[in-house]
Amino acid sequence: MHVAMEHSGPMFFVGLRFLTAGVISAIVFHRSLAGFRRIELIAGAAIGVALCAGYGLQTIGLQTVSSTESAFITAFYVPLVPLLQWAVFRTAPKPLVLVGVALAFVGLLLLAGPGALQIGLGPGQIATLVSTAAIAAEIILIGFFAAKVDARRVTIVQLLVCGLLSFATMPLLGERVPAFSWIWLAAAVGLGAATCLIQLTMNWAQRTVSPTRATIIYAGEPVWGGAFGRLAGDRLAPTALIGAALIVAGILVSELKPRGRGEREPLPPE
Repeated sequence: MHVAMEHSGPMFFVGLRFLTAGVISAIVFHRSLAGFRRIELIAGAAIGVALCAGYGLQTIGLQTVSSTESAFITAFYVPLVPLLQWAVFRTAPKPLVLVGVALAFVGLLLLAGPGALQIGLGPGQIATLVSTAAIAAEIILIGFFAAKVDARRVTIVQLLVCGLLSFATMPLLGERVPAFSWIWLAAAVGLGAATCLIQLTMNWAQRTVSPTRATIIYAGEPVWGGAFGRLAGDRLAPTALIGAALIVAGILVSELKPRGRGEREPLPPE
């Protein structure tokens, strides 16, 4: 995304990426198109708006802030999810889940590195900070609708809504279609294919995983980034390795389910 911003405007790139993902998902899951229900259109539209706001603002921020600084600011969605869920749905996270959130959040800050701590309050930083609220809302909305809808149909709607809405905001931001470049085209198509798989997996997985636990698991993304970077020859600083370990620890702690004395393991649903 950071490289693509050197050749494309933010909303055009987000629009092309998600419209590509929506078209791919519609082709792959074309047999499920006939069974659309009203709730799936509502869920897909709501998640699509949150996607557009989150990725759009984050991409706008990447025009003026480094990818490391962006990763640091974006990490604030981790504590935001349980707080928003608590405020909106009055669902208080369990103590061990809160411990997992704290470990994952500290781990993300260590992964970002000391250079990310030098943050001002410029337009790019503010846009990235606001994007964390939209990202948190996306995760909560997916968790709210996941068990009530078909993941394939909701994925198609949310991707298409995000793509079309991103294109629609271009005139409002004074953004024009960029000159053709194979760089933004390849990045948008490649990320679009990945986005199709990512959003489908999120919609399916959060049927059984709470938004707060899902957030902690999603915090493992930079850990995988570091692992693949290591294969490519990158080296992580000692503090980054500690951060990665804290994220993994947060995921494990959040999944612990302590039982009281004499309490039996619940039976799986029929």
